[in-house]
Amino acid sequence: MTRTQLNWMLLIVLVALACLTLAMERDSSKPNFEIMPDMAHSVPYDSFAPNPNFYDGKTLQPPIPGTIARGEQPLYYNATPEDAIRAGEELHNPCSATDEAALARGAKVFAVYCAPCHGGAGRGDGLVAQRGFPPPPSFHADRALTMKDGQMFHVVTYGFGNMPSYAVQVSREDRWKAILHIRDLQRKEAAAAQNQAAAPAVPAEPVAPAASAEPAAPPVPSAPAVPAAPATGTIEIPAPVQPAPVEPNVTAPGVSQ
Repeated sequence: MTRTQLNWMLLIVLVALACLTLAMERDSSKPNFEIMPDMAHSVPYDSFAPNPNFYDGKTLQPPIPGTIARGEQPLYYNATPEDAIRAGEELHNPCSATDEAALARGAKVFAVYCAPCHGGAGRGDGLVAQRGFPPPPSFHADRALTMKDGQMFHVVTYGFGNMPSYAVQVSREDRWKAILHIRDLQRKEAAAAQNQAAAPAVPAEPVAPAASAEPAAPPVPSAPAVPAAPATGTIEIPAPVQPAPVEPNVTAPGVSQ
Protein backbone atom coordinates (compact mmCIF):
# COMPACT_ATOMS: atom_id res chain seq x y z
CA MET A 1 0.00 0.00 0.00
CA THR A 2 1.35 3.34 -1.05
CA ARG A 3 1.32 6.43 1.11
CA THR A 4 -1.40 8.01 -1.03
CA GLN A 5 -3.71 5.04 -0.59
CA LEU A 6 -3.11 5.07 3.17
CA ASN A 7 -3.97 8.74 3.38
CA TRP A 8 -7.22 8.23 1.46
CA MET A 9 -8.18 5.36 3.80
CA LEU A 10 -7.55 7.44 6.87
CA LEU A 11 -9.62 10.24 5.39
CA ILE A 12 -12.55 7.90 4.79
CA VAL A 13 -12.37 6.61 8.39
CA LEU A 14 -12.29 10.16 9.70
CA VAL A 15 -15.35 11.14 7.66
CA ALA A 16 -17.21 8.02 8.85
CA LEU A 17 -16.49 8.86 12.46
CA ALA A 18 -17.68 12.41 11.93
CA CYS A 19 -20.94 11.15 10.44
CA LEU A 20 -21.51 8.74 13.33
CA THR A 21 -20.92 11.53 15.82
CA LEU A 22 -23.43 13.77 14.12
CA ALA A 23 -25.93 10.91 13.93
CA MET A 24 -25.83 10.27 17.70
CA GLU A 25 -28.65 11.60 19.83
CA ARG A 26 -27.57 14.73 21.68
CA ASP A 27 -30.37 14.58 24.23
CA SER A 28 -28.79 13.11 27.39
CA SER A 29 -32.20 12.09 28.73
CA LYS A 30 -32.66 9.65 25.84
CA PRO A 31 -30.45 6.62 25.30
CA ASN A 32 -28.43 6.28 22.14
CA PHE A 33 -28.60 3.43 19.72
CA GLU A 34 -27.73 0.18 21.51
CA ILE A 35 -25.80 -2.32 19.45
CA MET A 36 -25.88 -5.14 22.10
CA PRO A 37 -28.77 -4.41 24.49
CA ASP A 38 -28.31 -7.66 26.43
CA MET A 39 -25.10 -6.32 27.99
CA ALA A 40 -26.79 -3.09 29.03
CA HIS A 41 -30.01 -4.62 30.31
CA SER A 42 -29.66 -7.88 32.22
CA VAL A 43 -32.42 -10.44 32.16
CA PRO A 44 -32.52 -11.07 35.96
CA TYR A 45 -33.56 -8.42 38.43
CA ASP A 46 -30.89 -6.25 40.01
CA SER A 47 -30.33 -6.44 43.76
CA PHE A 48 -32.05 -3.16 44.58
CA ALA A 49 -34.50 -3.11 41.66
CA PRO A 50 -38.24 -3.36 42.27
CA ASN A 51 -39.62 -6.85 41.94
CA PRO A 52 -43.34 -7.54 41.71
CA ASN A 53 -42.80 -11.23 42.42
CA PHE A 54 -42.36 -10.69 46.17
CA TYR A 55 -44.90 -9.44 48.65
CA ASP A 56 -42.76 -6.47 49.68
CA GLY A 57 -41.83 -5.53 46.08
CA LYS A 58 -38.06 -5.91 46.68
CA THR A 59 -35.61 -8.13 44.88
CA LEU A 60 -33.11 -8.37 47.77
CA GLN A 61 -34.81 -10.34 50.52
CA PRO A 62 -33.60 -10.54 54.16
CA PRO A 63 -32.44 -13.94 55.44
CA ILE A 64 -34.91 -16.12 57.27
CA PRO A 65 -34.62 -15.77 61.07
CA GLY A 66 -32.20 -18.37 62.41
CA THR A 67 -30.24 -18.63 59.17
CA ILE A 68 -26.55 -19.46 59.71
CA ALA A 69 -24.03 -18.50 57.05
CA ARG A 70 -21.98 -21.30 55.60
CA GLY A 71 -18.82 -21.92 57.65
CA GLU A 72 -19.99 -19.78 60.58
CA GLN A 73 -20.78 -20.97 64.10
CA PRO A 74 -22.69 -18.30 66.03
CA LEU A 75 -22.04 -17.55 69.68
CA TYR A 76 -25.11 -16.87 71.77
CA TYR A 77 -23.45 -14.64 74.35
CA ASN A 78 -23.40 -10.98 75.23
CA ALA A 79 -20.46 -8.82 76.23
CA THR A 80 -21.25 -9.03 79.96
CA PRO A 81 -19.36 -10.51 82.92
CA GLU A 82 -22.26 -12.90 83.55
CA ASP A 83 -22.07 -14.31 80.03
CA ALA A 84 -18.29 -14.58 80.35
CA ILE A 85 -18.74 -16.85 83.35
CA ARG A 86 -21.41 -18.83 81.51
CA ALA A 87 -19.06 -19.23 78.54
CA GLY A 88 -16.44 -20.63 80.89
CA GLU A 89 -18.89 -23.33 81.94
CA GLU A 90 -20.19 -24.17 78.45
CA LEU A 91 -17.21 -23.73 76.09
CA HIS A 92 -14.15 -25.95 76.04
CA ASN A 93 -10.91 -25.71 74.09
CA PRO A 94 -11.06 -28.13 71.13
CA CYS A 95 -7.25 -28.12 70.81
CA SER A 96 -5.14 -30.61 72.72
CA ALA A 97 -2.20 -29.56 74.86
CA THR A 98 -0.05 -32.18 73.12
CA ASP A 99 -0.75 -30.83 69.63
CA GLU A 100 2.60 -29.33 68.61
CA ALA A 101 1.17 -27.72 65.46
CA ALA A 102 -1.56 -25.99 67.47
CA LEU A 103 0.98 -24.79 70.04
CA ALA A 104 3.23 -23.39 67.31
CA ARG A 105 0.32 -21.59 65.67
CA GLY A 106 -0.85 -20.26 69.02
CA ALA A 107 2.63 -18.89 69.74
CA LYS A 108 2.59 -16.96 66.45
CA VAL A 109 -0.88 -15.54 67.09
CA PHE A 110 0.12 -14.58 70.63
CA ALA A 111 3.28 -12.82 69.40
CA VAL A 112 1.30 -10.74 66.89
CA TYR A 113 -1.85 -9.79 68.80
CA CYS A 114 -1.17 -10.41 72.53
CA ALA A 115 2.52 -9.78 73.22
CA PRO A 116 2.43 -6.00 72.46
CA CYS A 117 0.40 -5.51 75.67
CA HIS A 118 0.85 -8.71 77.71
CA GLY A 119 4.54 -9.24 76.97
CA GLY A 120 6.27 -12.28 75.53
CA ALA A 121 6.07 -14.19 78.83
CA GLY A 122 2.55 -12.98 79.67
CA ARG A 123 3.54 -10.84 82.66
CA GLY A 124 1.75 -7.69 81.45
CA ASP A 125 4.97 -5.85 80.57
CA GLY A 126 4.60 -5.44 76.81
CA LEU A 127 5.92 -2.50 74.82
CA VAL A 128 2.50 -0.83 74.78
CA ALA A 129 2.32 -0.97 78.57
CA GLN A 130 5.87 0.36 78.83
CA ARG A 131 4.86 3.42 76.78
CA GLY A 132 2.19 4.56 79.24
CA PHE A 133 -0.88 2.45 78.40
CA PRO A 134 -2.51 0.86 81.48
CA PRO A 135 -0.76 -2.52 81.88
CA PRO A 136 -2.96 -5.61 81.61
CA PRO A 137 -3.01 -8.18 84.41
CA SER A 138 -0.42 -10.92 84.35
CA PHE A 139 -1.39 -14.35 83.04
CA HIS A 140 0.44 -15.81 86.05
CA ALA A 141 -1.79 -14.08 88.61
CA ASP A 142 -4.33 -16.10 90.57
CA ARG A 143 -7.30 -14.76 88.61
CA ALA A 144 -5.85 -15.78 85.25
CA LEU A 145 -4.75 -19.16 86.58
CA THR A 146 -8.25 -19.96 87.81
CA MET A 147 -10.01 -18.55 84.72
CA LYS A 148 -11.44 -21.27 82.49
CA ASP A 149 -10.67 -21.52 78.79
CA GLY A 150 -14.22 -20.66 77.78
CA GLN A 151 -14.20 -17.47 79.84
CA MET A 152 -10.85 -16.47 78.35
CA PHE A 153 -12.28 -17.15 74.88
CA HIS A 154 -15.21 -14.85 75.71
CA VAL A 155 -12.78 -12.08 76.73
CA VAL A 156 -10.84 -12.39 73.48
CA THR A 157 -14.05 -12.45 71.44
CA TYR A 158 -16.02 -9.63 73.11
CA GLY A 159 -13.30 -7.69 74.93
CA PHE A 160 -13.09 -6.71 78.58
CA GLY A 161 -12.03 -3.47 80.30
CA ASN A 162 -9.33 -1.75 78.26
CA MET A 163 -8.98 -4.75 75.97
CA PRO A 164 -11.01 -4.51 72.72
CA SER A 165 -12.60 -7.36 70.85
CA TYR A 166 -10.34 -9.42 68.56
CA ALA A 167 -13.13 -11.36 66.87
CA VAL A 168 -12.47 -9.63 63.54
CA GLN A 169 -8.67 -9.88 63.60
CA VAL A 170 -8.35 -13.43 64.96
CA SER A 171 -10.38 -16.39 63.75
CA ARG A 172 -12.13 -18.71 66.15
CA GLU A 173 -9.57 -21.49 65.70
CA ASP A 174 -6.65 -19.13 66.27
CA ARG A 175 -8.28 -17.79 69.43
CA TRP A 176 -8.36 -21.27 70.92
CA LYS A 177 -4.75 -21.89 69.87
CA ALA A 178 -3.62 -18.62 71.45
CA ILE A 179 -5.31 -19.69 74.71
CA LEU A 180 -3.48 -23.01 74.41
CA HIS A 181 -0.18 -21.11 74.23
CA ILE A 182 -1.14 -19.06 77.31
CA ARG A 183 -1.72 -22.27 79.25
CA ASP A 184 1.68 -23.51 78.12
CA LEU A 185 3.29 -20.31 79.43
CA GLN A 186 1.54 -20.79 82.77
CA ARG A 187 2.76 -24.38 83.07
CA LYS A 188 6.34 -23.40 82.32
CA GLU A 189 6.24 -20.54 84.83
CA ALA A 190 4.83 -22.81 87.55
CA ALA A 191 7.46 -25.49 86.83
CA ALA A 192 10.27 -22.94 87.02
CA ALA A 193 8.99 -21.61 90.35
CA GLN A 194 8.67 -25.14 91.74
CA ASN A 195 12.22 -26.05 90.70
CA GLN A 196 13.55 -22.89 92.26
CA ALA A 197 11.77 -23.61 95.53
CA ALA A 198 13.03 -27.22 95.61
CA ALA A 199 16.67 -26.26 95.01
CA PRO A 200 18.84 -26.44 98.22
CA ALA A 201 19.93 -23.14 99.64
CA VAL A 202 23.60 -22.32 99.10
CA PRO A 203 25.32 -21.29 102.40
CA ALA A 204 26.87 -17.88 102.36
CA GLU A 205 30.66 -17.76 102.46
CA PRO A 206 32.22 -16.11 105.56
CA VAL A 207 33.59 -12.67 104.92
CA ALA A 208 37.25 -12.24 105.95
CA PRO A 209 38.10 -9.04 107.82
CA ALA A 210 39.74 -6.46 105.70
CA ALA A 211 43.48 -6.13 106.28
CA SER A 212 44.67 -2.71 107.40
CA ALA A 213 47.05 -1.05 105.01
CA GLU A 214 48.87 0.97 107.76
CA PRO A 215 50.35 -0.44 110.99
CA ALA A 216 48.64 0.44 114.23
CA ALA A 217 50.06 3.51 116.00
CA PRO A 218 51.82 2.91 119.34
CA PRO A 219 49.91 3.85 122.48
CA VAL A 220 50.41 7.40 123.69
CA PRO A 221 51.82 7.56 127.28
CA SER A 222 49.57 9.24 129.76
CA ALA A 223 50.60 12.56 131.30
CA PRO A 224 51.71 12.58 134.99
CA ALA A 225 49.06 13.38 137.48
CA VAL A 226 48.97 16.95 138.73
CA PRO A 227 48.82 17.21 142.54
CA ALA A 228 45.64 18.61 143.87
CA ALA A 229 45.57 22.13 145.26
CA PRO A 230 45.27 22.58 149.05
CA ALA A 231 41.97 23.33 150.63
CA THR A 232 42.93 26.92 151.49
CA GLY A 233 42.93 27.79 147.87
CA THR A 234 46.68 28.69 147.80
CA ILE A 235 49.25 26.91 145.74
CA GLU A 236 52.54 25.96 147.36
CA ILE A 237 55.58 26.28 145.17
CA PRO A 238 58.47 24.05 146.30
CA ALA A 239 61.78 25.87 147.02
CA PRO A 240 64.52 25.29 144.49
CA VAL A 241 67.16 22.78 145.50
CA GLN A 242 70.62 24.37 145.86
CA PRO A 243 73.44 22.25 144.47
CA ALA A 244 76.12 21.19 146.99
CA PRO A 245 79.44 23.08 146.77
CA VAL A 246 82.29 21.17 145.20
CA GLU A 247 85.60 21.46 147.08
CA PRO A 248 88.70 21.82 144.95
CA ASN A 249 91.22 19.00 145.07
CA VAL A 250 94.40 20.59 146.54
CA THR A 251 97.54 18.53 146.79
CA ALA A 252 100.62 19.33 148.78
CA PRO A 253 103.73 20.21 146.95
CA GLY A 254 106.11 17.37 146.49
CA VAL A 255 103.31 14.79 146.70
CA SER A 256 102.47 13.09 143.58
CA GLN A 257 99.01 11.86 142.89
